[in-house]
Amino acid sequence: MRLLRGLHNIPADFRGCAATIGNFDGLHLGHQGILRALKDVAAAQGVPTLVMLFEPQPKEFFAPQAAPARLANLREKLQDLASHHVDYVLCLPFNQALRSMPAQAFIEQILLQALRVKHLIVGDDFRFGCDRSGDYRALAAAGHQHGFQVQDSPTLELDSERVSSTRVRTELSANNLSRVAHLLGRPYRMSGRVAFGRQLGRQLDTPTANVMVNRRQLPLTGVFAVQVTEEESGRRFSGVANCGIKPTVAGVPEPSLEVHLFDFSGNLYHRHLTVEFVHKLRDEQKFAGLAELQQAIAADKQAARQYFAARTAAGH
Repeated sequence: MRLLRGLHNIPADFRGCAATIGNFDGLHLGHQGILRALKDVAAAQGVPTLVMLFEPQPKEFFAPQAAPARLANLREKLQDLASHHVDYVLCLPFNQALRSMPAQAFIEQILLQALRVKHLIVGDDFRFGCDRSGDYRALAAAGHQHGFQVQDSPTLELDSERVSSTRVRTELSANNLSRVAHLLGRPYRMSGRVAFGRQLGRQLDTPTANVMVNRRQLPLTGVFAVQVTEEESGRRFSGVANCGIKPTVAGVPEPSLEVHLFDFSGNLYHRHLTVEFVHKLRDEQKFAGLAELQQAIAADKQAARQYFAARTAAGH
């Protein structure tokens, strides 16, 4: 997969593509269906696939404080798209210039001149251009005029309800991790580089890896049994993680993810970890002091080990 950051990085000899546009936050089963449809069309027409993203996401640009928590940061999103064998990802900066671009200019300058789109898949509720003036009908009319096809993105329903990023967030907030895994086709996960922390875990006899998740807010919080993969080596571990603001520890400025790996010794600094959330143990709590926190952590570790032992016994 090739990442194109901005229109200026599109190759001069680019000869067209089958494209789709969206946030693709979490890359759930609905998104995966769109990518399958895109690949089928691209193969039939002999052109590459291209996914167009915006960074930040439009809702984050217009109302950053009201925007929903991301299911995936940009790095995770790109990894997910690469795993589905997308040929190109065009990541456009969503700024004042793009926000002010008329819908017709978006069609002419981006879809036609820059990308030479042969086939476009978008939802019938897709809006674009200044003041959201462009819609599916405008794209279909442009396609008829300029010789590219516009296709409504397929909708997937599970349990009589549409699969969407909003639905995934709702299930995460309700702690329905098994249902989330059903919607995503895999357990929910976050990833990031391990950075130096305050070393508080070592003082509590539970060394932890401080995973830099690079998010303003988190879509789930609490203490979890987790499966962790070290990206560089592929090694997998079971463990326990705290995701949230660590209310017992004063001075934590932003949400964090700290992971304790079972049966591990070594140095993980600057390594990348992918953390899969498989079972929630409890909500975050504010304890009276570090001694009480230490007791709770010991109980969390025991509960997580018991959970994994039961899974193993059940053949999972």
